[in-house]
Amino acid sequence: MRWNLKPTPDPGTVKNLQDVLKTDAITAALLVQRGIETYEQARLFFRPSLDDLHDPYLMKDMDKAVARIETAIANEENILVFGDYDVDGTTAVSLVSSYLKTLSSNIATYIPDRYDEGYGISFKGIDYADDNGCSLIIALDCGIKSMDHIHYAKEKGIDFIICDHHRPGDSLPDAVAVLDPKREDCDYPYDELCGCGIGFKLIQAIGANRNQTTQDLTEYLDLVATAIAADIVPMTGENRILAKFGLEVINSNPRPGIKALIGQVKKQTLDITDVVFIVAPRINAAGRIKHGNHAVELLTEFNLEQAEKFASEIEKYNADRKELDKQITKEALLQIEANNERDRFTTVVFNENWHKGVIGIVASRLIETYYRPTLVFTQSGDKYAASARSVKDFDVYNALQACAEHLEQFGGHMYAAGMTLKAEKYLDFKEAFEKVVRETMPEHLRTPEVSIDAEIDFAEITPKLIRLLKQFEPFGPQNMTPVFMTKGVTDTGFAKTLGADNEHLRAYAKQDDSGGIGAIGFGLGKKLDLVTNQKPFDVAYCIDENEWNGTVTTQLRLKDLRA
Repeated sequence: MRWNLKPTPDPGTVKNLQDVLKTDAITAALLVQRGIETYEQARLFFRPSLDDLHDPYLMKDMDKAVARIETAIANEENILVFGDYDVDGTTAVSLVSSYLKTLSSNIATYIPDRYDEGYGISFKGIDYADDNGCSLIIALDCGIKSMDHIHYAKEKGIDFIICDHHRPGDSLPDAVAVLDPKREDCDYPYDELCGCGIGFKLIQAIGANRNQTTQDLTEYLDLVATAIAADIVPMTGENRILAKFGLEVINSNPRPGIKALIGQVKKQTLDITDVVFIVAPRINAAGRIKHGNHAVELLTEFNLEQAEKFASEIEKYNADRKELDKQITKEALLQIEANNERDRFTTVVFNENWHKGVIGIVASRLIETYYRPTLVFTQSGDKYAASARSVKDFDVYNALQACAEHLEQFGGHMYAAGMTLKAEKYLDFKEAFEKVVRETMPEHLRTPEVSIDAEIDFAEITPKLIRLLKQFEPFGPQNMTPVFMTKGVTDTGFAKTLGADNEHLRAYAKQDDSGGIGAIGFGLGKKLDLVTNQKPFDVAYCIDENEWNGTVTTQLRLKDLRA
Protein backbone atom coordinates (compact mmCIF):
# COMPACT_ATOMS: atom_id res chain seq x y z
CA MET A 1 0.00 0.00 0.00
CA ARG A 2 0.98 3.61 -0.55
CA TRP A 3 1.22 5.54 2.71
CA ASN A 4 -0.02 9.08 2.29
CA LEU A 5 0.50 11.35 5.30
CA LYS A 6 -1.95 14.25 5.03
CA PRO A 7 -0.41 17.75 5.00
CA THR A 8 0.10 19.24 8.46
CA PRO A 9 -2.62 21.85 9.09
CA ASP A 10 -1.61 25.48 9.60
CA PRO A 11 0.15 25.58 13.01
CA GLY A 12 -1.34 28.97 13.94
CA THR A 13 -4.91 27.79 13.27
CA VAL A 14 -4.27 24.58 15.24
CA LYS A 15 -2.79 26.52 18.21
CA ASN A 16 -5.69 28.97 18.26
CA LEU A 17 -8.24 26.15 18.30
CA GLN A 18 -6.23 24.25 20.89
CA ASP A 19 -6.27 27.30 23.18
CA VAL A 20 -9.96 28.07 22.64
CA LEU A 21 -11.04 24.47 23.28
CA LYS A 22 -8.38 23.80 25.95
CA THR A 23 -7.57 20.53 24.24
CA ASP A 24 -4.44 18.73 23.00
CA ALA A 25 -2.63 19.42 19.72
CA ILE A 26 -3.59 16.07 18.15
CA THR A 27 -7.33 16.67 18.61
CA ALA A 28 -7.06 20.28 17.42
CA ALA A 29 -5.16 19.24 14.28
CA LEU A 30 -7.73 16.51 13.48
CA LEU A 31 -10.51 19.09 13.77
CA VAL A 32 -8.76 21.60 11.50
CA GLN A 33 -8.25 18.83 8.92
CA ARG A 34 -12.06 18.46 8.95
CA GLY A 35 -12.62 22.17 8.35
CA ILE A 36 -13.40 22.99 11.99
CA GLU A 37 -11.49 26.11 13.00
CA THR A 38 -13.67 28.01 15.51
CA TYR A 39 -15.31 27.36 18.86
CA GLU A 40 -18.79 27.50 17.31
CA GLN A 41 -17.87 25.02 14.57
CA ALA A 42 -16.42 22.71 17.24
CA ARG A 43 -19.59 23.04 19.34
CA LEU A 44 -21.74 22.01 16.38
CA PHE A 45 -19.38 19.08 15.72
CA PHE A 46 -19.11 17.75 19.28
CA ARG A 47 -22.60 18.68 20.48
CA PRO A 48 -24.92 18.22 17.49
CA SER A 49 -28.55 19.02 18.20
CA LEU A 50 -31.82 18.40 16.36
CA ASP A 51 -32.32 22.15 16.70
CA ASP A 52 -29.40 22.58 14.27
CA LEU A 53 -31.39 20.96 11.44
CA HIS A 54 -32.38 23.41 8.73
CA ASP A 55 -35.93 24.60 8.14
CA PRO A 56 -37.33 22.10 5.59
CA TYR A 57 -39.21 24.92 3.86
CA LEU A 58 -35.86 26.31 2.68
CA MET A 59 -35.91 23.48 0.11
CA LYS A 60 -37.25 24.52 -3.28
CA ASP A 61 -40.85 23.28 -3.87
CA MET A 62 -41.34 22.04 -0.28
CA ASP A 63 -44.36 24.32 0.12
CA LYS A 64 -45.89 22.89 -3.06
CA ALA A 65 -45.22 19.29 -1.94
CA VAL A 66 -46.82 19.80 1.47
CA ALA A 67 -49.81 21.65 0.03
CA ARG A 68 -50.50 18.83 -2.46
CA ILE A 69 -50.20 16.15 0.24
CA GLU A 70 -52.49 18.07 2.61
CA THR A 71 -55.06 18.40 -0.19
CA ALA A 72 -54.83 14.67 -0.89
CA ILE A 73 -55.35 13.84 2.79
CA ALA A 74 -58.27 16.27 3.13
CA ASN A 75 -59.96 14.87 0.00
CA GLU A 76 -59.25 11.25 1.03
CA GLU A 77 -57.29 10.61 -2.16
CA ASN A 78 -55.27 7.41 -2.53
CA ILE A 79 -51.52 8.12 -2.25
CA LEU A 80 -48.82 5.74 -3.54
CA VAL A 81 -45.38 5.99 -1.93
CA PHE A 82 -42.85 4.74 -4.51
CA GLY A 83 -39.13 4.09 -3.99
CA ASP A 84 -36.06 2.32 -5.23
CA TYR A 85 -35.28 -1.26 -4.15
CA ASP A 86 -32.01 -0.52 -2.32
CA VAL A 87 -31.58 0.43 1.34
CA ASP A 88 -32.01 4.16 0.75
CA GLY A 89 -35.18 3.61 -1.27
CA THR A 90 -36.84 1.02 0.98
CA THR A 91 -36.08 2.94 4.19
CA ALA A 92 -37.41 6.13 2.58
CA VAL A 93 -40.63 4.41 1.52
CA SER A 94 -40.99 2.88 5.00
CA LEU A 95 -40.45 6.27 6.66
CA VAL A 96 -42.82 8.36 4.54
CA SER A 97 -45.56 5.72 4.29
CA SER A 98 -45.57 4.92 8.02
CA TYR A 99 -45.76 8.64 8.86
CA LEU A 100 -48.55 9.32 6.35
CA LYS A 101 -50.51 6.35 7.71
CA THR A 102 -50.81 8.30 10.96
CA LEU A 103 -52.69 10.95 8.96
CA SER A 104 -54.61 8.89 6.37
CA SER A 105 -55.76 5.33 5.79
CA ASN A 106 -55.39 5.71 2.00
CA ILE A 107 -51.64 5.04 1.77
CA ALA A 108 -50.05 2.29 -0.36
CA THR A 109 -46.42 1.49 -1.18
CA TYR A 110 -44.64 0.30 -4.31
CA ILE A 111 -41.09 -0.96 -4.87
CA PRO A 112 -40.19 -1.83 -8.49
CA ASP A 113 -38.92 -5.31 -9.27
CA ARG A 114 -35.14 -5.12 -9.70
CA TYR A 115 -35.14 -7.51 -12.65
CA ASP A 116 -38.49 -6.92 -14.33
CA GLU A 117 -38.69 -3.10 -14.02
CA GLY A 118 -35.16 -1.98 -13.18
CA TYR A 119 -34.08 1.16 -11.36
CA GLY A 120 -36.33 4.16 -10.83
CA ILE A 121 -39.90 5.06 -11.65
CA SER A 122 -41.50 2.44 -13.92
CA PHE A 123 -44.48 2.49 -16.25
CA LYS A 124 -45.65 -0.67 -14.49
CA GLY A 125 -45.65 1.20 -11.18
CA ILE A 126 -47.70 4.03 -12.67
CA ASP A 127 -50.17 1.50 -14.09
CA TYR A 128 -50.43 -0.04 -10.61
CA ALA A 129 -51.27 3.41 -9.19
CA ASP A 130 -53.89 3.93 -11.91
CA ASP A 131 -55.45 0.50 -11.37
CA ASN A 132 -55.75 1.21 -7.64
CA GLY A 133 -57.20 4.70 -7.97
CA CYS A 134 -54.13 6.59 -6.74
CA SER A 135 -54.11 10.23 -7.79
CA LEU A 136 -50.78 11.13 -6.19
CA ILE A 137 -47.41 9.34 -6.29
CA ILE A 138 -44.57 10.37 -3.97
CA ALA A 139 -41.32 9.08 -5.51
CA LEU A 140 -38.34 8.68 -3.17
CA ASP A 141 -34.66 8.20 -4.08
CA CYS A 142 -35.49 8.32 -7.79
CA GLY A 143 -37.33 10.28 -10.46
CA ILE A 144 -35.12 13.31 -11.11
CA LYS A 145 -34.64 12.29 -14.76
CA SER A 146 -37.98 10.50 -15.30
CA MET A 147 -39.49 12.95 -17.81
CA ASP A 148 -41.36 10.35 -19.85
CA HIS A 149 -42.78 8.59 -16.80
CA ILE A 150 -44.10 11.81 -15.25
CA HIS A 151 -45.71 12.73 -18.58
CA TYR A 152 -47.28 9.25 -18.80
CA ALA A 153 -48.69 9.62 -15.27
CA LYS A 154 -50.05 13.10 -16.05
CA GLU A 155 -51.98 11.70 -19.00
CA LYS A 156 -53.65 9.32 -16.53
CA GLY A 157 -54.50 12.15 -14.14
CA ILE A 158 -51.84 11.18 -11.58
CA ASP A 159 -49.72 13.85 -9.90
CA PHE A 160 -46.10 13.30 -8.87
CA ILE A 161 -43.94 14.63 -6.05
CA ILE A 162 -40.25 13.81 -6.65
CA CYS A 163 -37.91 13.44 -3.64
CA ASP A 164 -34.46 12.70 -5.04
CA HIS A 165 -30.83 13.40 -4.18
CA HIS A 166 -29.20 12.54 -7.50
CA ARG A 167 -27.88 15.23 -9.82
CA PRO A 168 -30.57 16.52 -12.22
CA GLY A 169 -30.20 16.66 -15.98
CA ASP A 170 -30.58 19.80 -18.09
CA SER A 171 -34.31 19.99 -17.35
CA LEU A 172 -36.59 18.84 -14.53
CA PRO A 173 -39.60 16.52 -14.77
CA ASP A 174 -42.99 18.25 -14.92
CA ALA A 175 -44.04 17.20 -11.43
CA VAL A 176 -46.14 19.09 -8.86
CA ALA A 177 -42.98 19.43 -6.77
CA VAL A 178 -39.36 18.40 -7.24
CA LEU A 179 -37.47 18.17 -3.95
CA ASP A 180 -33.76 17.85 -4.70
CA PRO A 181 -31.11 20.02 -2.98
CA LYS A 182 -28.86 19.48 -6.02
CA ARG A 183 -31.21 21.54 -8.19
CA GLU A 184 -29.31 24.59 -9.40
CA ASP A 185 -32.19 26.84 -8.36
CA CYS A 186 -32.44 25.34 -4.86
CA ASP A 187 -30.84 27.37 -2.07
CA TYR A 188 -31.20 24.72 0.63
CA PRO A 189 -28.05 25.01 2.83
CA TYR A 190 -27.07 21.31 2.64
CA ASP A 191 -27.07 19.25 -0.56
CA GLU A 192 -25.64 15.89 0.59
CA LEU A 193 -28.80 14.34 2.04
CA CYS A 194 -29.65 10.80 0.94
CA GLY A 195 -33.10 9.88 -0.41
CA CYS A 196 -34.38 8.85 3.01
CA GLY A 197 -32.98 12.11 4.41
CA ILE A 198 -35.10 14.08 1.93
CA GLY A 199 -38.07 11.91 2.93
CA PHE A 200 -37.44 12.96 6.53
CA LYS A 201 -37.32 16.64 5.52
CA LEU A 202 -40.71 16.12 3.85
CA ILE A 203 -42.35 14.69 6.98
CA GLN A 204 -40.58 17.37 9.05
CA ALA A 205 -42.30 19.99 6.88
CA ILE A 206 -45.70 18.24 7.07
CA GLY A 207 -45.22 17.92 10.83
CA ALA A 208 -44.38 21.62 11.20
CA ASN A 209 -47.68 22.31 9.42
CA ARG A 210 -49.40 20.34 12.19
CA ASN A 211 -47.51 21.84 15.15
CA GLN A 212 -45.19 18.82 15.48
CA THR A 213 -41.57 19.45 16.43
CA THR A 214 -38.56 17.52 15.13
CA GLN A 215 -38.44 15.89 18.57
CA ASP A 216 -41.87 14.37 17.82
CA LEU A 217 -40.37 12.63 14.76
CA THR A 218 -37.30 10.99 16.33
CA GLU A 219 -38.88 7.52 16.09
CA TYR A 220 -38.21 7.66 12.32
CA LEU A 221 -34.50 8.41 12.68
CA ASP A 222 -33.44 4.75 12.93
CA LEU A 223 -34.46 4.49 9.26
CA VAL A 224 -32.60 7.67 8.31
CA ALA A 225 -29.39 6.55 10.06
CA THR A 226 -29.56 3.19 8.27
CA ALA A 227 -29.91 4.90 4.88
CA ILE A 228 -27.08 7.36 5.58
CA ALA A 229 -24.78 4.49 6.54
CA ALA A 230 -25.72 2.35 3.54
CA ASP A 231 -25.64 5.11 0.90
CA ILE A 232 -22.14 6.27 1.95
CA VAL A 233 -23.03 9.97 1.83
CA PRO A 234 -20.74 12.52 3.55
CA MET A 235 -20.91 12.33 7.34
CA THR A 236 -21.14 16.09 7.68
CA GLY A 237 -23.78 18.71 8.44
CA GLU A 238 -27.34 17.41 8.66
CA ASN A 239 -26.28 13.84 7.81
CA ARG A 240 -24.09 13.71 10.91
CA ILE A 241 -26.88 15.07 13.13
CA LEU A 242 -29.46 12.65 11.71
CA ALA A 243 -27.04 9.70 11.93
CA LYS A 244 -26.08 10.48 15.53
CA PHE A 245 -29.66 10.70 16.80
CA GLY A 246 -30.70 7.80 14.58
CA LEU A 247 -28.03 5.62 16.19
CA GLU A 248 -29.40 6.60 19.60
CA VAL A 249 -32.82 5.33 18.48
CA ILE A 250 -31.29 2.09 17.14
CA ASN A 251 -29.55 1.52 20.48
CA SER A 252 -32.47 2.49 22.73
CA ASN A 253 -35.84 1.99 21.06
CA PRO A 254 -35.60 0.78 17.43
CA ARG A 255 -38.67 -0.13 15.41
CA PRO A 256 -39.52 -3.86 15.65
CA GLY A 257 -38.10 -4.58 12.17
CA ILE A 258 -34.65 -3.24 13.02
CA LYS A 259 -34.81 -4.77 16.50
CA ALA A 260 -35.45 -8.15 14.87
CA LEU A 261 -32.46 -7.69 12.52
CA ILE A 262 -30.02 -6.86 15.34
CA GLY A 263 -31.43 -9.35 17.85
CA GLN A 264 -28.47 -11.73 17.51
CA VAL A 265 -25.77 -9.06 17.82
CA LYS A 266 -23.72 -9.45 21.00
CA LYS A 267 -22.52 -5.83 21.20
CA GLN A 268 -24.29 -3.61 23.71
CA THR A 269 -23.96 -0.43 21.64
CA LEU A 270 -24.00 -0.47 17.85
CA ASP A 271 -22.03 2.12 15.88
CA ILE A 272 -22.35 3.23 12.27
CA THR A 273 -20.01 0.45 11.10
CA ASP A 274 -22.36 -2.14 12.61
CA VAL A 275 -25.24 -0.59 10.69
CA VAL A 276 -23.20 -0.74 7.47
CA PHE A 277 -22.21 -4.40 7.91
CA ILE A 278 -25.14 -5.90 9.86
CA VAL A 279 -28.38 -4.01 9.17
CA ALA A 280 -27.88 -2.62 5.63
CA PRO A 281 -26.82 -5.85 3.84
CA ARG A 282 -29.86 -7.68 5.17
CA ILE A 283 -32.26 -4.97 4.00
CA ASN A 284 -30.47 -4.93 0.64
CA ALA A 285 -30.63 -8.73 0.35
CA ALA A 286 -34.41 -8.61 0.00
CA GLY A 287 -34.19 -6.51 -3.18
CA ARG A 288 -31.18 -8.42 -4.52
CA ILE A 289 -32.50 -11.95 -4.06
CA LYS A 290 -36.29 -11.66 -3.80
CA HIS A 291 -38.08 -8.29 -3.81
CA GLY A 292 -37.67 -4.95 -2.06
CA ASN A 293 -41.27 -5.22 -0.79
CA HIS A 294 -40.02 -7.68 1.81
CA ALA A 295 -37.76 -4.99 3.28
CA VAL A 296 -40.64 -2.50 3.46
CA GLU A 297 -42.87 -5.13 5.12
CA LEU A 298 -40.19 -5.69 7.75
CA LEU A 299 -39.48 -2.01 8.40
CA THR A 300 -43.15 -1.02 8.69
CA GLU A 301 -44.23 -3.96 10.87
CA PHE A 302 -44.99 -2.96 14.45
CA ASN A 303 -45.65 -6.40 15.89
CA LEU A 304 -42.31 -7.77 17.08
CA GLU A 305 -43.28 -11.42 16.64
CA GLN A 306 -44.30 -10.83 13.03
CA ALA A 307 -41.20 -8.69 12.45
CA GLU A 308 -39.03 -11.55 13.68
CA LYS A 309 -40.67 -13.85 11.11
CA PHE A 310 -39.96 -11.33 8.34
CA ALA A 311 -36.38 -10.92 9.62
CA SER A 312 -35.91 -14.70 9.57
CA GLU A 313 -36.94 -14.78 5.90
CA ILE A 314 -34.60 -11.91 5.08
CA GLU A 315 -31.79 -13.69 6.92
CA LYS A 316 -32.24 -16.58 4.47
CA TYR A 317 -32.08 -14.15 1.53
CA ASN A 318 -28.88 -12.72 2.99
CA ALA A 319 -27.38 -16.20 3.40
CA ASP A 320 -28.26 -16.93 -0.24
CA ARG A 321 -26.70 -13.60 -1.25
CA LYS A 322 -23.48 -14.45 0.60
CA GLU A 323 -23.27 -17.87 -1.04
CA LEU A 324 -23.89 -16.44 -4.52
CA ASP A 325 -21.38 -13.66 -3.96
CA LYS A 326 -18.74 -16.15 -2.78
CA GLN A 327 -19.33 -18.59 -5.65
CA ILE A 328 -19.42 -15.94 -8.40
CA THR A 329 -16.29 -14.24 -7.05
CA LYS A 330 -14.50 -17.59 -7.17
CA GLU A 331 -15.65 -18.20 -10.76
CA ALA A 332 -14.62 -14.69 -11.82
CA LEU A 333 -11.13 -15.09 -10.34
CA LEU A 334 -10.75 -18.38 -12.22
CA GLN A 335 -11.85 -16.64 -15.43
CA ILE A 336 -9.17 -13.97 -14.98
CA GLU A 337 -6.55 -16.71 -14.52
CA ALA A 338 -7.81 -18.76 -17.47
CA ASN A 339 -7.76 -15.71 -19.76
CA ASN A 340 -4.27 -14.78 -18.54
CA GLU A 341 -5.53 -11.31 -17.51
CA ARG A 342 -3.77 -10.88 -14.17
CA ASP A 343 -1.60 -8.00 -15.43
CA ARG A 344 -4.25 -5.92 -17.20
CA PHE A 345 -5.24 -2.41 -16.16
CA THR A 346 -8.90 -3.46 -15.84
CA THR A 347 -11.01 -6.43 -14.86
CA VAL A 348 -13.92 -7.17 -17.22
CA VAL A 349 -15.58 -10.58 -16.76
CA PHE A 350 -18.81 -12.18 -17.97
CA ASN A 351 -20.96 -15.23 -17.34
CA GLU A 352 -24.52 -15.49 -18.57
CA ASN A 353 -25.63 -17.33 -15.42
CA TRP A 354 -24.31 -14.92 -12.78
CA HIS A 355 -27.04 -13.44 -10.59
CA LYS A 356 -27.67 -9.81 -11.49
CA GLY A 357 -28.42 -8.92 -7.87
CA VAL A 358 -24.88 -9.54 -6.62
CA ILE A 359 -22.61 -8.52 -9.50
CA GLY A 360 -21.90 -5.13 -7.87
CA ILE A 361 -20.75 -6.86 -4.68
CA VAL A 362 -18.63 -9.25 -6.74
CA ALA A 363 -16.97 -6.30 -8.53
CA SER A 364 -15.97 -4.88 -5.13
CA ARG A 365 -14.65 -8.29 -4.04
CA LEU A 366 -12.52 -8.63 -7.17
CA ILE A 367 -10.86 -5.29 -6.45
CA GLU A 368 -9.59 -6.80 -3.18
CA THR A 369 -7.51 -9.21 -5.29
CA TYR A 370 -6.86 -7.14 -8.43
CA TYR A 371 -6.80 -3.46 -7.50
CA ARG A 372 -8.13 -1.82 -10.66
CA PRO A 373 -11.42 -0.62 -12.24
CA THR A 374 -13.70 -3.63 -12.44
CA LEU A 375 -16.81 -4.56 -14.44
CA VAL A 376 -18.86 -7.73 -13.91
CA PHE A 377 -21.29 -8.63 -16.71
CA THR A 378 -24.19 -11.07 -16.82
CA GLN A 379 -27.01 -11.86 -19.25
CA SER A 380 -30.10 -9.66 -18.95
CA GLY A 381 -32.73 -10.56 -21.53
CA ASP A 382 -31.11 -10.27 -24.95
CA LYS A 383 -28.40 -7.90 -23.66
CA TYR A 384 -25.46 -7.97 -21.28
CA ALA A 385 -25.71 -5.91 -18.07
CA ALA A 386 -22.84 -4.94 -15.78
CA SER A 387 -21.99 -3.28 -12.51
CA ALA A 388 -18.79 -1.24 -12.36
CA ARG A 389 -16.66 -0.38 -9.34
CA SER A 390 -13.57 1.78 -9.28
CA VAL A 391 -10.49 2.42 -7.17
CA LYS A 392 -9.72 5.55 -5.20
CA ASP A 393 -9.41 8.75 -7.28
CA PHE A 394 -10.20 7.12 -10.64
CA ASP A 395 -13.44 8.20 -12.33
CA VAL A 396 -14.99 5.09 -13.86
CA TYR A 397 -17.98 7.08 -15.15
CA ASN A 398 -15.69 9.20 -17.34
CA ALA A 399 -13.98 6.04 -18.61
CA LEU A 400 -17.35 4.55 -19.57
CA GLN A 401 -18.32 7.79 -21.29
CA ALA A 402 -15.20 7.47 -23.44
CA CYS A 403 -16.49 4.03 -24.53
CA ALA A 404 -20.11 5.10 -24.97
CA GLU A 405 -20.20 4.09 -28.65
CA HIS A 406 -20.17 0.43 -27.55
CA LEU A 407 -22.88 0.81 -24.87
CA GLU A 408 -26.67 0.84 -25.07
CA GLN A 409 -26.97 2.87 -21.88
CA PHE A 410 -25.01 3.63 -18.73
CA GLY A 411 -25.28 5.72 -15.59
CA GLY A 412 -23.63 6.23 -12.24
CA HIS A 413 -20.88 8.29 -10.69
CA MET A 414 -17.14 8.34 -10.06
CA TYR A 415 -16.85 5.06 -8.16
CA ALA A 416 -19.86 2.98 -9.22
CA ALA A 417 -21.91 2.62 -12.38
CA GLY A 418 -24.25 0.34 -14.26
CA MET A 419 -24.55 -0.31 -17.99
CA THR A 420 -26.01 -2.50 -20.71
CA LEU A 421 -24.70 -3.44 -24.16
CA LYS A 422 -25.49 -5.79 -27.01
CA ALA A 423 -23.80 -9.19 -26.78
CA GLU A 424 -21.86 -8.69 -30.00
CA LYS A 425 -20.35 -5.48 -28.62
CA TYR A 426 -18.90 -7.07 -25.48
CA LEU A 427 -15.37 -7.87 -26.71
CA ASP A 428 -14.99 -4.54 -28.52
CA PHE A 429 -16.08 -2.72 -25.38
CA LYS A 430 -13.77 -4.78 -23.19
CA GLU A 431 -10.72 -3.78 -25.24
CA ALA A 432 -11.83 -0.15 -25.54
CA PHE A 433 -12.30 0.12 -21.76
CA GLU A 434 -8.87 -1.42 -21.16
CA LYS A 435 -7.30 1.07 -23.58
CA VAL A 436 -9.01 4.10 -21.98
CA VAL A 437 -7.96 3.10 -18.46
CA ARG A 438 -4.41 2.24 -19.54
CA GLU A 439 -4.03 5.68 -21.15
CA THR A 440 -5.74 7.80 -18.49
CA MET A 441 -5.05 6.16 -15.13
CA PRO A 442 -1.88 7.45 -13.40
CA GLU A 443 0.52 4.70 -12.32
CA HIS A 444 0.28 5.50 -8.60
CA LEU A 445 -3.48 4.85 -8.58
CA ARG A 446 -2.78 1.18 -9.31
CA THR A 447 -1.63 0.72 -5.71
CA PRO A 448 -4.08 0.97 -2.78
CA GLU A 449 -3.52 3.94 -0.48
CA VAL A 450 -3.72 4.28 3.28
CA SER A 451 -4.43 7.92 4.13
CA ILE A 452 -2.82 8.92 7.43
CA ASP A 453 -4.05 11.85 9.55
CA ALA A 454 -1.05 12.25 11.84
CA GLU A 455 2.17 10.71 13.12
CA ILE A 456 2.09 10.13 16.89
CA ASP A 457 3.93 8.19 19.59
CA PHE A 458 2.27 5.45 21.64
CA ALA A 459 2.76 7.58 24.75
CA GLU A 460 0.23 10.04 23.29
CA ILE A 461 -2.51 7.39 23.21
CA THR A 462 -4.14 8.36 26.50
CA PRO A 463 -7.60 7.62 27.93
CA LYS A 464 -8.46 11.29 27.32
CA LEU A 465 -7.50 11.08 23.62
CA ILE A 466 -9.58 7.90 23.25
CA ARG A 467 -12.59 9.63 24.87
CA LEU A 468 -12.21 12.61 22.53
CA LEU A 469 -11.89 10.39 19.45
CA LYS A 470 -15.15 8.66 20.37
CA GLN A 471 -16.82 12.08 20.21
CA PHE A 472 -15.78 12.33 16.54
CA GLU A 473 -18.35 9.59 15.81
CA PRO A 474 -20.36 8.82 13.78
CA PHE A 475 -17.66 8.28 11.17
CA GLY A 476 -18.12 8.30 7.42
CA PRO A 477 -16.95 10.09 4.25
CA GLN A 478 -15.32 13.47 5.06
CA ASN A 479 -15.18 12.42 8.71
CA MET A 480 -13.39 9.08 8.50
CA THR A 481 -12.01 7.28 11.54
CA PRO A 482 -8.63 8.96 12.21
CA VAL A 483 -5.64 6.93 11.02
CA PHE A 484 -2.33 7.37 12.85
CA MET A 485 1.23 6.34 12.08
CA THR A 486 3.87 5.35 14.62
CA LYS A 487 7.44 4.58 13.58
CA GLY A 488 10.04 2.25 15.00
CA VAL A 489 7.86 -0.11 17.02
CA THR A 490 8.61 -3.73 17.89
CA ASP A 491 6.52 -6.73 18.82
CA THR A 492 6.74 -8.07 22.37
CA GLY A 493 7.27 -11.57 20.98
CA PHE A 494 3.70 -12.80 20.88
CA ALA A 495 2.83 -12.02 17.25
CA LYS A 496 0.93 -14.77 15.43
CA THR A 497 -1.43 -15.34 12.55
CA LEU A 498 -5.15 -16.01 12.96
CA GLY A 499 -7.94 -17.39 10.81
CA ALA A 500 -8.49 -20.60 8.89
CA ASP A 501 -5.93 -19.61 6.26
CA ASN A 502 -3.67 -17.59 8.59
CA GLU A 503 -4.86 -14.46 6.80
CA HIS A 504 -5.00 -12.19 9.86
CA LEU A 505 -2.24 -10.90 12.15
CA ARG A 506 -2.30 -10.53 15.93
CA ALA A 507 0.58 -8.58 17.48
CA TYR A 508 1.53 -6.74 20.69
CA ALA A 509 3.35 -3.60 19.66
CA LYS A 510 5.53 -1.43 21.88
CA GLN A 511 7.59 1.71 21.34
CA ASP A 512 10.68 2.42 23.45
CA ASP A 513 9.80 1.44 27.03
CA SER A 514 6.04 1.58 26.63
CA GLY A 515 3.97 -1.48 27.49
CA GLY A 516 2.63 -3.56 24.62
CA ILE A 517 -0.63 -2.55 22.94
CA GLY A 518 -2.69 -5.29 21.35
CA ALA A 519 -3.02 -4.95 17.58
CA ILE A 520 -5.13 -6.79 15.02
CA GLY A 521 -4.47 -6.63 11.28
CA PHE A 522 -7.20 -8.15 9.13
CA GLY A 523 -5.71 -9.54 5.93
CA LEU A 524 -2.16 -8.83 7.14
CA GLY A 525 -1.18 -12.38 8.13
CA LYS A 526 1.32 -12.53 5.26
CA LYS A 527 3.35 -9.77 6.97
CA LEU A 528 4.13 -11.82 10.08
CA ASP A 529 7.82 -12.06 9.14
CA LEU A 530 8.14 -8.26 9.30
CA VAL A 531 7.41 -8.19 13.03
CA THR A 532 9.22 -11.27 14.38
CA ASN A 533 12.65 -11.38 16.09
CA GLN A 534 12.38 -7.84 17.46
CA LYS A 535 12.69 -6.27 14.00
CA PRO A 536 11.53 -2.61 14.11
CA PHE A 537 8.58 -1.69 11.92
CA ASP A 538 6.19 1.20 11.26
CA VAL A 539 2.44 0.89 11.75
CA ALA A 540 -0.58 2.70 10.28
CA TYR A 541 -3.63 2.14 12.47
CA CYS A 542 -6.90 3.28 13.98
CA ILE A 543 -7.34 3.31 17.76
CA ASP A 544 -10.07 0.89 18.78
CA GLU A 545 -11.59 -0.51 21.93
CA ASN A 546 -11.86 -4.27 22.11
CA GLU A 547 -14.77 -5.63 24.15
CA TRP A 548 -14.41 -9.20 25.37
CA ASN A 549 -16.31 -10.88 28.22
CA GLY A 550 -17.31 -7.50 29.62
CA THR A 551 -13.75 -6.15 29.65
CA VAL A 552 -12.81 -3.21 27.39
CA THR A 553 -9.17 -2.72 26.35
CA THR A 554 -7.39 -0.40 23.93
CA GLN A 555 -6.49 -2.06 20.64
CA LEU A 556 -4.83 -0.92 17.43
CA ARG A 557 -6.70 -1.85 14.26
CA LEU A 558 -3.84 -2.09 11.78
CA LYS A 559 -4.35 -0.67 8.30
CA ASP A 560 -0.83 -1.66 7.21
CA LEU A 561 2.70 -2.15 8.47
CA ARG A 562 6.10 -1.88 6.86
CA ALA A 563 9.72 -2.57 7.72
